[in-house]
Amino acid sequence: MNYYSLNNPNHKVSFREAVMQSIAPDNGLYFPETITPLPASFYETITALTNEEIAFRVIQPFVGNEIPETVLKQIIQDTVCFDFPVIPVADNIFALELYHGPTMAFKDVGARFMSRCLEYFNRENDCKTTVLVATSGDTGGAVANGFLGTKNVDVVIAYPGGKVSAIQELQLTTLGANISALEVDGTFDDCQAMVKKAFSDADLAGMHLTSANSINIARWLPQMFYFFFVYKTLKPYNKPIVLACPSGNFGNICAGMLSKRLGLPIARFVAATNANDTVPRFLATGTYTPNPTVATISNAMDVSSPSNFVRILELYQHDLKQLEQDFSSFSFTDAATLAAIKELYRQNGYLSEPHGAVGYLGLQQEMPQQPGSIGVFLETAHPIKFADIVASCLNITLPVPEQIERILNKEKVSHKIKSYQELKNYLMKK
Repeated sequence: MNYYSLNNPNHKVSFREAVMQSIAPDNGLYFPETITPLPASFYETITALTNEEIAFRVIQPFVGNEIPETVLKQIIQDTVCFDFPVIPVADNIFALELYHGPTMAFKDVGARFMSRCLEYFNRENDCKTTVLVATSGDTGGAVANGFLGTKNVDVVIAYPGGKVSAIQELQLTTLGANISALEVDGTFDDCQAMVKKAFSDADLAGMHLTSANSINIARWLPQMFYFFFVYKTLKPYNKPIVLACPSGNFGNICAGMLSKRLGLPIARFVAATNANDTVPRFLATGTYTPNPTVATISNAMDVSSPSNFVRILELYQHDLKQLEQDFSSFSFTDAATLAAIKELYRQNGYLSEPHGAVGYLGLQQEMPQQPGSIGVFLETAHPIKFADIVASCLNITLPVPEQIERILNKEKVSHKIKSYQELKNYLMKK
């Protein structure tokens, strides 16, 4: 399997090269050269397969022969070694809980898969790789945990100071060892712009930089796994499935839509956003005009220029009418998000958090147009990660899971920066 740059289809690299480079020299995201649907027999028998078997069948064509089958199966086993429960919430409405991994966020899947791929690729050399990542909240903690102690890998995480939750910040600033955190005076988009600039900076070319954001195919592609898992669970209902994904950088929903190209029978995808509504406005007007980023209570989605939307457009040959056959996008206010958290808890007995609540609102918006369907919204992080918001909204006390209890008394260590030059200086001293 080769991957081409979305800025230049003639620039092609292998899976390994795409993982190691993260982004093309022309700043284009890498995209698979071929997308071959899985055979109908795979979907007919999917309920008899384990999650590990499903994940291997899904990812192996994208990896090709660059990782031996036995090694790839072990990587997958390490990646999906926790539960992905599909929880009934209301009539024909389900929540796919993606927060049962070590950092209690959906990004554990991509981070664990990528770290183990990188470890395999680095197994026989002493050349150090620096993983540079921007985070709006959960990516940082998942990447820090996934790469902690990985041989010949340093991790540098840039996050917007004061714009992530307290627990999210502890998860990415307390591990030490090969993990460093840079607290940026700015927004996630500022962090992301700095990271992208670093990859095209000739002065840093010898540092072997790569990214663990969803711009990296090894972070992005394994997110397909749980879309197949939810189909496996709901297949016996024999109804069309509408899937609503809370969306910030659009990597997660893009992985789901790539799954549909592999033949996964998902009827429709809904990208639910907060006040950072670039994509809903694009669908309404046909004009892509990011506004300044707005801080919201669903902070991991505070992204006004989502990197992965270009991959979604590529899936549909940049044909907006074709895209709209499978895809809707809606934005919601903080007030609506809080109301949804209350509704889910008081009417349905389901404890949600701001991002999942936005996904639920997107599902509510779409389902009247999809009669006879069942709906699934993604719960992308555990409510404890947004305890202040959830507890005050519902007037309850949240129990603290063991994964979070372990970090509460640890000391935060971060380096404050305001500019790209400060980031560059920090990297050059490593």
